Parts: sequence; C-alpha cells; structure tokens
Amino acid sequence: MWQIFPANALATHLPPNAAAAAGQQPVPPQGALREISPVFLCRIGQETVQDIVTRTMEIFQITRATQLPNGVTQSQAMYQDRFGKLQEHLRQLALLFRKLRLLYERCVEMTSDLQESPTELVPYVGEELLSVRVEPCSPAVNQERKEVLEKVRQKNQEMKVLMDQMRNLLWDVNAMLTLRK
Repeated sequence: MWQIFPANALATHLPPNAAAAAGQQPVPPQGALREISPVFLCRIGQETVQDIVTRTMEIFQITRATQLPNGVTQSQAMYQDRFGKLQEHLRQLALLFRKLRLLYERCVEMTSDLQESPTELVPYVGEELLSVRVEPCSPAVNQERKEVLEKVRQKNQEMKVLMDQMRNLLWDVNAMLTLRK
C-alpha cells in the first residue's frame, strides 16, 4: 500500500551541499530508503538524470571556453580556476552516477516481481519477426493501397530528381566560388 515518506526523504535528491544549506538533514541511510515507494525513487532518478545532463553541459561549456595553448601565454590563475571547476564538476558527476546506480538497484529490488526480463523489453532481439496474420481486404481497399503506394513512389522519384538538381547546383556554386578566389 501507500507508505509514508520520512521527513528527510526529500534530501535524497538534493546535492549534498544543498541539503545542508536548506537546513535539512543529509542523505538518509540505506535503511530509510525502504520506506520510500518506487515511484518516488524513479522521480528522484529522473531529477538525477537531469542534474547529470546539466553538469555535462556545464563541463562542455567550460571546455569550449578554454583556449588551447597556441604559444600565447595566458594567466596561470585562470587555467587553475577552470581546471578546479572541471575537477569539481567531474567529481559531482561521478557522485550523481553513483546515486543513479543506487536508485536503479533499489528500484529493481523493490519491483523485482513486476520486472520483465530484458529480452522482453527490447524488441526483435534474438528472434525473428513473427509473421502477422493479415485479414483479407476488400478489393476497394487493395486498389486504394496500390494507388497510395504509386503516389508515394512518384513523390519519392520527384524528390530524388530535386535532390540531384540541388546537389548539382551546389557543386556549380562551390566551383564558381573557388574560381573567384
């Protein structure tokens, strides 16, 4: 049935320093997680994935803003600052992945009786497609299907011709631009 969440259960999806800043207790011990429903754990997991994506985007922004060494000396303090930020983001990212793994394992553990085997979740793995029995259609439906297929073939052919023309036009424009230089 429905379980009551402990007051500190919300702290499990906050970063460690955010829980302390909000005046809440840090992440509860493993025993306290038994009282939390799988739905709540999945919501925390979703937020954790969003945090992982955000951290990863921040890492890419920092690396994009970093100038490669090209013989020009830049401030050593600036490089150290960026390196420190990168190290902190990577450390937080590792913690978030560990948290996500724990959440996943706990959800699997709590819902083991509901889980399907992985082969049932991934379509068409290890098996040939089963032939689907098709009911015979009326002649009008078959005729309409043939007409639609013919229209699709014609449109595909027209699109192919247009793409070839566009490709040739681009080649010509690029050739003219090259000659102009």
